[in-house]
Amino acid sequence: MKLVLSLGGSVLAPRDPERVGAHAAVIENLVEAGHTVGAVVGGGTVAREYIHTARELGANEIELDQLGVDTTRLNARLLIAALSERAATRPARDYETAGAALRRGEIAVMGGVAPGQTTDAVSAALAEYAGADLLVYATSVPGVFDADPAENDGAHRYDELSATELVDVIADIEMTAGASAPVDLLAAKIIERSGVRTVVLDGTDPDRVAEVVESGSHDGTDIIPAAADEPTYWAMND
Repeated sequence: MKLVLSLGGSVLAPRDPERVGAHAAVIENLVEAGHTVGAVVGGGTVAREYIHTARELGANEIELDQLGVDTTRLNARLLIAALSERAATRPARDYETAGAALRRGEIAVMGGVAPGQTTDAVSAALAEYAGADLLVYATSVPGVFDADPAENDGAHRYDELSATELVDVIADIEMTAGASAPVDLLAAKIIERSGVRTVVLDGTDPDRVAEVVESGSHDGTDIIPAAADEPTYWAMND
């Protein structure tokens, strides 16, 4: 299976060497099992801290976006440091470079690409570019909800959605002031366009990523491509 893993910066936890090492070990084990893996790393809390400080110092929005991109690339380098020689030695800055690494059988690691585009969207674009079989968003929340679960105790988690339904749900969440979504709207639209099989799950335990790839078992949200009869991601391993 060709897999793209979107690893949130807060989930990676760059201040926690054991957590970073655990994520790297899962990726290494998946490669050992014969899977091709690309990883896109977010900025998380570290990026938000830099952006907050820079905003207070008067930086404009493009400068803030670039600061976020730079932080995601630092986080990507941290993951690379925890990986073996199978990993490309530096974060890819474009999809062609990442795709070439995957074709060579390397673990391709990316951060952000450009201002105005989140690593959610980068992950979806890499999955589309590389022809991935599965895209996994390892986030700090256990799936896609109809409202921000941090703000609404009654928020409902979806077990599965079509890609078109995902776009509608994310658009509604993003229009709610102060709300956040585990996948942003641009990423949802790329997923809809590409038809890539997608799972959004709580990735704070790295083993959950291995479990969904190897068995299809998870407690997150399946994003079902229009052409798929059922979300049998693990069937490709049979």
